[in-house]
Amino acid sequence: MGPRTAIPEHGPEDGRLAANILHFARALRAAGLPAGPGRVIDAVNAVAVGGFERRSDFYHTLAACFLSRPEQRVVFDQCFHMFWRNPQILEKMLSLMLPELRTPAFERDKKAGEARAAEALTAGIEAPAPRREAAPDEIEFDAELTFSARETLKSRDFEQMTSAEAAEARRAIAALRLPVRPIASRRTMVAPRGPVADWRRTMRAAMRQGGDVRELARRKRRRRWPALVALLDISGSMAAYSRMLLHFLHAAANAPVSHGGVGWSAVHVFTFGTRLTNITRHLRRRDADEALARAGAQAGDWDGGTRIGACLEAFNKHWSRRVLGHGAVVLLITDGLDRDDPDRLGRAAERLHLSCRKLIWLNPLLRWDGFEAKAQGVRALLPHVDSFRAAHSIDSLEALAQALSRAGDQGEKARLLAGLRAG
Repeated sequence: MGPRTAIPEHGPEDGRLAANILHFARALRAAGLPAGPGRVIDAVNAVAVGGFERRSDFYHTLAACFLSRPEQRVVFDQCFHMFWRNPQILEKMLSLMLPELRTPAFERDKKAGEARAAEALTAGIEAPAPRREAAPDEIEFDAELTFSARETLKSRDFEQMTSAEAAEARRAIAALRLPVRPIASRRTMVAPRGPVADWRRTMRAAMRQGGDVRELARRKRRRRWPALVALLDISGSMAAYSRMLLHFLHAAANAPVSHGGVGWSAVHVFTFGTRLTNITRHLRRRDADEALARAGAQAGDWDGGTRIGACLEAFNKHWSRRVLGHGAVVLLITDGLDRDDPDRLGRAAERLHLSCRKLIWLNPLLRWDGFEAKAQGVRALLPHVDSFRAAHSIDSLEALAQALSRAGDQGEKARLLAGLRAG
């Protein structure tokens, strides 16, 4: 071991530097960073050998040992600030985790990665139970036949959720996965048990063996994975849903690829209100808070008007050939309340439909049982989509995941088209 070094000022449990570095690594791992035992040993040895006199030296030593990618620094900075610089970290974190009533004027904007760092540092710690005044009589209710809180949350409308319910919904949405159906390509590949005979390769092998055909070579069709393209309406009428659906799209953009390379070949996300904005590169960041903050800063038309037709025309002109190749699936997320000419919207939607493999329209207004296609924008869009589904709750997003695995799913399209013909 190298020379004994001093502990950073206000560090937890002074005198136990190695143990504190270990606890710090556990917090990083709980927050999503790959802080394994090898990196812990490297960090302890680096601090022991190099030493430090200033807090910045200690920070950069740990950063060199634990960081391997630039996007990890946001979460690392928050964990380092909370763990090493705050002498009452647990009390502070517990106060952040407990529900509070705050007025919008005094509410502090959370930094990117702060929520994940707080949850990692308070993992396994139970919040103190609230004090209750003694009551002379207590009535117990039998809740055996009632719905669980999780079931109630899954069916609750995003617009009606409290802040605590919205936070829980975001965590549930982050765990959702969108299944992907492979596309059979026209190209083939070598397969010993394939259904198609490869006569050319069979004859080449026979010529090398004196003209005797000893084995019949076979091939099968290749499979490729489509891309997912999302067009999200962020106008004023969609404000209560667009932020929650951005968490859903962030989870889809950062979903791990399963064994064998199964997954979306790419995920592209665009927002539109009065103009079209590509926020794909921002949603690729692993931390959801940072990703949404950067996306919101780039899209300057939040809570504004809606020009669906003009934005779809801009997408068809500038982006369709770039992102709609290889049979892409398009999610059009909007309520259909457009200010543009409905004929213009219909032409843009028709071209979009012809350019992609499947066009799915997600509309929060479908939460109403008596919804009818009365708005001009809805009438213009409906004939050019393959499926028309709701997007107002966790249940509706889970239903979308199930619909993607069914080839001929139309959602509510057939019912609404029948109503248009009858009217």
